[in-house]
Amino acid sequence: MELEWRDLAFHRELGAVIEALDSAQFWTRLTRALQRYVAFDNWVALRFTPDSAPLVCAESPTPDGTVDAMFQDYLAALYQLDPFYIGACERPASGFVTLADVAPDNFTMTSYYQRYFKKNIVGDEVHFNYMIDARHTLAFSLGATHGYGDRDLAVLALCAPWVIALMRQRLPYETFDAAARSAAHDANEAGESNPQSTADALTYSARFAQVSQAGGRSPLTAREVEVAMLTLSGFSTRAIAGKLSISFETVRAHKKHIYTKLNINSQSELFALFYEAGNKGA
Repeated sequence: MELEWRDLAFHRELGAVIEALDSAQFWTRLTRALQRYVAFDNWVALRFTPDSAPLVCAESPTPDGTVDAMFQDYLAALYQLDPFYIGACERPASGFVTLADVAPDNFTMTSYYQRYFKKNIVGDEVHFNYMIDARHTLAFSLGATHGYGDRDLAVLALCAPWVIALMRQRLPYETFDAAARSAAHDANEAGESNPQSTADALTYSARFAQVSQAGGRSPLTAREVEVAMLTLSGFSTRAIAGKLSISFETVRAHKKHIYTKLNINSQSELFALFYEAGNKGA
């Protein structure tokens, strides 16, 4: 078998990734290996857990070295609208996942997409997921300011077996529990809440309860909260009906009740209430 110089360089890069399995440079070296074949603009490694804020293993630095405020908003509340987070929690599995695999039918019409995803990631996103167990998924996200082409997706899918295998080997060196305790301790010392402290992360049910109480509004029922969150996540009325096994007209009735109770008239206002509650609770 004959190899081109680019192939030889890639094998050297891959060797460097393996060598760094137990070091802080692992995720950076893994990123460099993949960038030899596919262009992307940002990356982050996270652990997803249902009903908890994601824990960050490592992330790409900002150009000016400052904290990414929009990503902090994501960790504080918006992750609950992230189709990758939702998919990993509802259907945990190891594999290569594209945005098309998990995005609801109306995703690009949501305020989450317009006000966060398009501004922070801009074009496209893919994940390599390793299912740790039924409740935890290690996710490696690659975001791009452009849409990934068929060639890009094919190359990344081809890389997926060894990327996910390396993620599994990396897992013992990620100190999630210690990181969570440290974040919570630092926040307590500073007299602030931290978006990565699980104890401080309100679920969407709690957020809507907070909204209702603060405005003296009628509380939403559990089913109405489900419909509200599915709407914010990008599911159409028909898709919500199918997902919850209820009729189209029942979903419309729930939406009418939600808007009446919260005294709003649009999905963008619903998002604003959810986002406002997230900022107050975080």
